Amino acid sequence: MKRDIMNSRDRFLETMRFGKPERVPYFEEGIRNQVLKAWRKQGLAAQADLAKMFATDEREEIRLDVDPHPWPRKWPTTGLELVDYASRLDPEDPKRIPEGWKKKIRAWKTRPQVLMMRLHIGFFETMGVNDWQRLHELIVLIHDDPGFVREMMRINGEFVAALTGHLLQDVQIDAAVFSEPIGDNHGPLISPKMYADLVLSCYQPILDVLRQHSVDVTILRTYANARLLIPVLMEYGIDCLWACEVNAEAMDYRSLRQEFGKGLRLIGGIDLDVLREGKEAIRREVEEKVPALLEQGGYVPLADGRVREDIPFENYVYYRELLEKITQR
Repeated sequence: MKRDIMNSRDRFLETMRFGKPERVPYFEEGIRNQVLKAWRKQGLAAQADLAKMFATDEREEIRLDVDPHPWPRKWPTTGLELVDYASRLDPEDPKRIPEGWKKKIRAWKTRPQVLMMRLHIGFFETMGVNDWQRLHELIVLIHDDPGFVREMMRINGEFVAALTGHLLQDVQIDAAVFSEPIGDNHGPLISPKMYADLVLSCYQPILDVLRQHSVDVTILRTYANARLLIPVLMEYGIDCLWACEVNAEAMDYRSLRQEFGKGLRLIGGIDLDVLREGKEAIRREVEEKVPALLEQGGYVPLADGRVREDIPFENYVYYRELLEKITQR
């Protein structure tokens, strides 16, 4: 018997529950105009709609305003500066409510799309790292005064938890997203023990709020090789990985599923670089990775980054057609 066609939201939730959707979702991260311009020279029709050419699921992301208001001239290194920092994090500030919030709430009640909320920007960005000087300053603080670092993260975590709880009174989201630019392709810049102590312990109030509001999918979206951190992430209840533009071998989803089982749900995992290499490389990448992960469930197949203009249109079409063929078997 043919299964009923689901909308994007139901399809995503069924997949994340290790259920049996009629097909798994596909999330396009947005094809930039310069990519479309290059592809039109390669045969893409001027009025072509890629969302209609290929099965693409609707996804919307609420991004919380978690920046200090106003932006500090200097990031804290002393207790007095920390008090000033805390005064800039008011969860009741009406300016932090997303634009058009009331109208969006009404629309979301009967929405077909997946609704995610990006509610944290990660350790280093929270600590104000935007240049080498602040990174050096932070590393010294971690070594000399980890209690200070933990206190700053605690203040931030309680602020984000309060803001999140306020907004979740109005809307039920399908997934929460923690963004975590925590290192590079070699691994995280701090150890798992330190990450649990300084970061995850301070995420706990946020995670508690998510549980109170029945948010079942908590995603770590990272642009780093975060493999070493996965065990402690799972201990705290962050149970879905979305790795973007990382070393494909170090973060191979097949070995991650083998190591961590169904306790870790997965989004992505298809090496974007193969789309530059040609059809045989694409076929090998998709056919060797995707079917087994689909069979196990809890997996949304997706290239691990946004498509760039150096990827030929012919290769992209082949990739999407092959992926549709495999996912709709």
